[in-house]
Amino acid sequence: MEILCSLPWLEQKVRKQKSLQWLRHLSNSWDEWVGVDRLMKHTEENVVKQQALDKKQGVDKNVKSGRSAQTKPKSSTDAKVEKEDLKNNVSKGKKRKSESGVEKDNVSLEKLVKIQIPSTLRKQLVDDWEFVTQQDKLVKLPRSPTVDDILTKYLEYRAKKDGMMTDSIGEILKGIRCYFDKALPVMLLYKKERKQYHEAVVDNVSPSTVYGAEHLLRLFVKLPELLAFVNIEEETLTRLQQKVLDFLKFLQKNQSTFFLSAYDGSKVSEGKGKGKDD
Repeated sequence: MEILCSLPWLEQKVRKQKSLQWLRHLSNSWDEWVGVDRLMKHTEENVVKQQALDKKQGVDKNVKSGRSAQTKPKSSTDAKVEKEDLKNNVSKGKKRKSESGVEKDNVSLEKLVKIQIPSTLRKQLVDDWEFVTQQDKLVKLPRSPTVDDILTKYLEYRAKKDGMMTDSIGEILKGIRCYFDKALPVMLLYKKERKQYHEAVVDNVSPSTVYGAEHLLRLFVKLPELLAFVNIEEETLTRLQQKVLDFLKFLQKNQSTFFLSAYDGSKVSEGKGKGKDD
């Protein structure tokens, strides 16, 4: 499943910054020192000209005393325009409030997405990290069983336990497989594993038919982050968490069968130094 993340607030910030720069430029272009030789002398003729200019520009005589200019009574058209502007501003205010509400909901959704990984599997993740980043060892590919094999075994396990094969389990496993295939090259690989990935996953081969439990387990660390982008009702989310936890317990139960106890040290051909994502 493809995950799209837009940053509208960043676009707004850029537009605002450009507007400020334009206003500064406009303001600077109208700032000018006027010499004495360009000032008009105080004569009756010049006063008449000034009054005519003031009248033309709609400047009120009270401006000189520091009071705001008085405008003429609004016509029905002006009042209608002003009313529309006020209505638009109120709508914008509501929109901002709504947008902030959505953002708040996303944060609360992230808090709701909690996946408890069993302690023995957490240790498996630590060993996995140490093998790759500290000992320069990789998982030998293709793995057996593969991610597809493990998902199929779990589906058979649930069907036998429940006495039937439910559509909901099938859909969840299909989603896990899809997430794994999309997320693996983006966020589930260490730097030292990338060359191996490009060598192993060719000709539109699905990573789930090449990789095994070691990389699948990494997905569940990232899954809360991925689910934060999906609009899920709280009740559905709760059921999903229960199903994921049950799947993790299945992995734990078959840990000695599904996971390697040692990695291959002959495949790391480059990148001995540590990268930021090691």
